[in-house]
Amino acid sequence: MITTSLSPNQQLQPLSTAVNAKGHLTVGGCDVVDLAAQYGTPLYIIDEKTLRTAGEQYVEALTRYYPGSSQAIFASKAWSMLAICAIVHQSGLGIDVVSAGELLTALKAGVPGSSIYFHGNNKSREEVDFAIRSGVTVVADNWTDIDLLSELAIDQPARVMVRVTPGIECHTHDYIRTGHLDSKFGFDPNQLLDVLTRLANSPNLRTVGLHAHIGSQIFELQPHVDTVDVLVEWFPKAQALGLSEFNELNIGGGLGIRYTESDDPPSIEAWVRAIAEALVSACQRTGLPLPKLLCEPGRSLVATACVTAYTIGATKTVPGVRTYACVDGGMSDNPRPITYGAKYSAVVANKMQETRRETVTIAGKHCESGDVLLRDIALAPLERGDCLTVFSTGAYNCSMASNYNRLTRPAAVLVADGEATIVLKRESLDDLLRFDCLPERLKS
Repeated sequence: MITTSLSPNQQLQPLSTAVNAKGHLTVGGCDVVDLAAQYGTPLYIIDEKTLRTAGEQYVEALTRYYPGSSQAIFASKAWSMLAICAIVHQSGLGIDVVSAGELLTALKAGVPGSSIYFHGNNKSREEVDFAIRSGVTVVADNWTDIDLLSELAIDQPARVMVRVTPGIECHTHDYIRTGHLDSKFGFDPNQLLDVLTRLANSPNLRTVGLHAHIGSQIFELQPHVDTVDVLVEWFPKAQALGLSEFNELNIGGGLGIRYTESDDPPSIEAWVRAIAEALVSACQRTGLPLPKLLCEPGRSLVATACVTAYTIGATKTVPGVRTYACVDGGMSDNPRPITYGAKYSAVVANKMQETRRETVTIAGKHCESGDVLLRDIALAPLERGDCLTVFSTGAYNCSMASNYNRLTRPAAVLVADGEATIVLKRESLDDLLRFDCLPERLKS
């Protein structure tokens, strides 16, 4: 049975969100205003219930709608952190990594190498060697990957998948659209026969299947169905070449989430069902035994589970234009608005029962005119010291955080059943200088 009828990716707020008697926002049974006071701001607040529910829904939907073997895999680039990898793994998912750092994080979180898939378009020799020694599946993205795998997988055979750019277009931002042919990722379909032939003649490489990922923040189901049809055609060809273990199809991720009221993504269950039924139908048409179905959700697992709390500081009114309210963070803890034009929803956590009667633009504190988190949003009247809370900040915010303007990166707390636990320490000012080296001749 699906854990809950609420699909986390379709919600504007974490599943445990409520308002307490003081009129304050609560998440995981914890008062967000109190958390901000105790741990400081900006502060990432992770709702364990929402994160676990999303993972369980992927696992349960795959079991319900796909009669063959299956595995959901967390695309950890969305937020690679020990606590998140541990929770996701405990929920029954594997982990997708794209660097030695992400691989080490997953391993240290207790994820076995057999449940980890290593992606990336420019893997180093050291990373490929680390992946082979860790027993992970390496997704070959290009000929260089295959050369490195062949060279390094001597004492220990490597488990390999092949990434394909299937030429499927979807409506998303150009920067996060990866399935069209003009992409830095994967092999073009016209290269695939040569690739599979090479792999069939590489006895130290165990080639187990195909991978494709067509983009991110996608609200359409048809592009994923089309991708299934494109990839299935290659399975009998691969097996005819002697690739006897070729039995896994990884459809990637890309399911969108609801950042604003107007967003309307499919549910996790609907997304899984469409792909599972498409694969079953394609296999029935071709007489192909059901391969192992894998998918790689990232954003739809962690985005809604996190909110970011800020403290309101200075304000500025441009008569007849707009009012700016500034927070103590911005593009260093959430670079998505300035990078992608991403939009978010927010509330004033200490004024949840007040009417949203003022329209303001929320600006960050960085020395960039484009450092704006929310444009022309209706909120309760703001005062200095108010706690602004932005929803759906779990995907790519902490992962892409920086020390721009020498700001320290935020702390993160995990909340559940009224208890908060630090899972990421706040950087100190001294941390900013930890790797700086001042030559003796420059010291005064």
